[in-house]
Amino acid sequence: MTFAIGQRWISDTESDLGLGTVVAVDERTVTLMFPAGEEERVYAQKDAPITRVVFNVGDQVESQEGWMLTVEDLSVDQGVVTYTGARSDTEESDVRLREIFLSHTIRFNKPQDKLFAGQIDRMDNFVLRYRALTHQYQQHKSPLRGLCGVRAGLIPHQLYIAREVGSRFAPRVLLADEVGLGKTIEAGMILHQQVLSGRAERILIVVPETLQHQWLVEMMRRFNLYFSIFDEERCLEAQQEVANPFESQQLVLCSLDFLKKSEKRQAQVAEAHWDVLVVDEAHHLEWSVDAPSREYQLIESIARQVAGVLLLTATPEQLGRESHFARLRLLDPDRFYDYQSFVDEEAQYEPVANAVSQLVSGQPLTDEEKNQIGDLLSEQDVEPMFNAIESASAQEERDFARDELVTNLMDRHGTGRVLFRNTRSAISGFPVRNTHIMQMPMPEQYQRALKVNAMLSTDLPQELLAKKNLYPEQVFQELGDSSNWWQFDSRVDWLIEKVKDKRSAKILVIASRSHTALQLEQALREREGIRATVFHEGMSIIERDKAAAYFAQEEGGAQVLICSEIGSEGRNFQFANQLVMFDLPFNPDLLEQRIGRLDRIGQQNDIDIYVPCLEGSSQSILAQWYHNGLNAFSETCPTGRTVYEAFSQQLIEMLATGDHSQLDDVVEQSKALNTRLKSDLEQGRDRLLEMHSNGGDASVELANDIAQRDGDIALVTFALSLFDAVGLNQEDKGDNALIVTPAEHMMVSTYPGLPFDGATITFDRDVALSREDIQFMSWEHPMIQGGIELLFSEGVGTSALSLLKNKALPVGTLLLELVYVVDAQAPKSSGINRYLPHTPIRVLMDAKGNDLSAQVEFESFNRQLSPVNRHMANKLVTSVQTEINQLINRSEPVAEQQLIKVKQQAHQEMTVSLTAELERLQALKAVNPNIRDQEIEALEQQIATLDDYISRAQVQLDSLRVIVVSHN
Repeated sequence: MTFAIGQRWISDTESDLGLGTVVAVDERTVTLMFPAGEEERVYAQKDAPITRVVFNVGDQVESQEGWMLTVEDLSVDQGVVTYTGARSDTEESDVRLREIFLSHTIRFNKPQDKLFAGQIDRMDNFVLRYRALTHQYQQHKSPLRGLCGVRAGLIPHQLYIAREVGSRFAPRVLLADEVGLGKTIEAGMILHQQVLSGRAERILIVVPETLQHQWLVEMMRRFNLYFSIFDEERCLEAQQEVANPFESQQLVLCSLDFLKKSEKRQAQVAEAHWDVLVVDEAHHLEWSVDAPSREYQLIESIARQVAGVLLLTATPEQLGRESHFARLRLLDPDRFYDYQSFVDEEAQYEPVANAVSQLVSGQPLTDEEKNQIGDLLSEQDVEPMFNAIESASAQEERDFARDELVTNLMDRHGTGRVLFRNTRSAISGFPVRNTHIMQMPMPEQYQRALKVNAMLSTDLPQELLAKKNLYPEQVFQELGDSSNWWQFDSRVDWLIEKVKDKRSAKILVIASRSHTALQLEQALREREGIRATVFHEGMSIIERDKAAAYFAQEEGGAQVLICSEIGSEGRNFQFANQLVMFDLPFNPDLLEQRIGRLDRIGQQNDIDIYVPCLEGSSQSILAQWYHNGLNAFSETCPTGRTVYEAFSQQLIEMLATGDHSQLDDVVEQSKALNTRLKSDLEQGRDRLLEMHSNGGDASVELANDIAQRDGDIALVTFALSLFDAVGLNQEDKGDNALIVTPAEHMMVSTYPGLPFDGATITFDRDVALSREDIQFMSWEHPMIQGGIELLFSEGVGTSALSLLKNKALPVGTLLLELVYVVDAQAPKSSGINRYLPHTPIRVLMDAKGNDLSAQVEFESFNRQLSPVNRHMANKLVTSVQTEINQLINRSEPVAEQQLIKVKQQAHQEMTVSLTAELERLQALKAVNPNIRDQEIEALEQQIATLDDYISRAQVQLDSLRVIVVSHN
């Protein structure tokens, strides 16, 4: 290297410093000043990581004063270059510009500029960039985008609902699956698709206060959606920056109780713009024609302002048809405007649902059923389908006609487009529950404590006293006795023996209070040295992760996990099948949530539920009512809440006084009411709606398609190369898991989606589902998506040089590989990525200007190439710079021709897809009023907008690689 004061150089390792100037030279070192970054660097002259910047004729350069010069000539005086050319602003010619007066902030954005400036990247980075472009393109075009990357089991009905709703514009639906069927997961999948597609950026989730943590964890762990919980403290903090605190975050989670307490917060949340509103436990929003509740009116005021609304509720008929109508009214008040009209309309679909059940079961239809179906499908001739079902010679023809008829009926079903409901009766895959209720002696210490407490609590409301009596160990401690209750509690003795007897099993223990959970862990540890861990609301999310991971660990992990009530929210432990209820919650819904941690679709074993009770205690009374009155331990109990409300006063009185003389009567009456309500639910089952909701064979095919994409080797290879390029440390943890941590010398200070202290990752869905502390890597994960964006924004791999060792070609033969990208420059929310995402076009030019890309595939060609060190690469590029420029010019028409084809294909796909959907909705609109005008109008507008964006798409050079033939 030859240096002279005034020369301009650029750092190879710190290109963000801008253009540097040589300010001092001695025998061994050279000093560069970088004015743009106000930094000075001293380098050893030998092997300094800097590149001389010299522009060529035809280049445009910028002066420090901001004007541009088109270079027409250049001269060198004592090593310093002077450029001569025309100014673009004044058109003055023969203007001279010494290189010392070049702008300090010159950036080399074009690949060829970087190449000629000596900023030549590693060959493997060029390959990584090209693969990133191609993989990103494939993911955007995939019909499964938004579904493959969720951290959830591949449950067909969940995937079907998610795809059906998630692909809509501003979906407004009611998700009403029975408990354990995954409404929260369905909602998360829908949100995930809406976010990835750009349809939703601002989302508000409103839930009961007790479910905030569950939603926060579920959205983060399963879908990588990071919500912020808003309460009064958070709002006050946010108001220091913005007038409306709800506009300070894009993804907001808050409780209905919090909003109800403040009219100011209600007004602010309604005024803030949202793309999607999600309301969980929507059946608690009480409504009647004359007296809607405050909670209902609050949600109604928000729902009016929001385009997309997801309501999650218990089985609709559980709380009555009027309550069901109230939920639908929130979704579309114009459509569901009158309760009696709704009842009348629903009645006409019941016989059709029965007819469809006949069709699906293969039974022949009566003439009356045919007439009913014909009336509903009046716009089409259904007689040929009936004839084919009854008389077609081939089974395949009969099945096709039957499927087509059922599909048309489901499309036109009254609430089928806004309501999705699956029941356990229609979905298989649930375990058997084995219930074990054990009565145990009541310790004398508890008997005395409860008597004293009753005398001291004469002024306490009966309901509070009843709840207090459920936890004798707490009463005992509150009376001032600090001795260890777990030394004499017969339930603890039983638990220890059970754990010892089940050494090979994982056991989940749930207690209502965190203090009890902590003391139980102490008892197991101190009395028998049993490995147990706790999980309660006082722990941070990271601490809970560690506890869950310790419990999930097969070798050396905890045998027992002891949870407080929060343990029945937000976490699933399907790898365990032993559940101990150390105490019972005074709420049937909470009881079902507890059991639901193990009783989920995908549970491989039957579940043992143990309920140790102290004889004569409030817990014993409650256990008998749950077991004999509701059968709530052995079966799911969608009617439990209704039965509880009917008998809550008698139960409270028994629990508060300890007098259970009326227990048998209450149990028998509860059992009778429960049986009647369940019978009503079964008779009211809408099998047509259930078939529409579970997706049938189509949902199974969808799950299979996603399963086939799991374990994608291309993803693993790409991810590891990406982490290497960025500079992340990777450590094999075994069991298909890796530990990824930030390194000292990373490309950027923080890596997208990676915590400061690193993360454990896996590419295996089963591992991710069994270990909640391990992140599930997919093409949709922020660490992959963010890493790809980082490659592009940091210009990684935009120029490279490789050697091709091929003795069949003359030494020095030049090839130029160019990657162009088609860019429509349209907002993500337009849906452009479904039809014309950033599309790579590869061109491989030989020395004569011929495109060889069709004959020479990228990956196989790349395996024949070898890297070149930077110093040699610079020399080679300099020697063939003129030829490279010529080949770049000759490649542009080739790329333009490919652009025309890409645009034509995108336009055709968009037109066929969206026009077909538009025509379908318009046809359905005539027979199913649930098709909203807004949906049709939005689709029409989208077609017109996308047509314009696609027509204006352009192509630009993204990256290039020089290839020189060598025989060595």
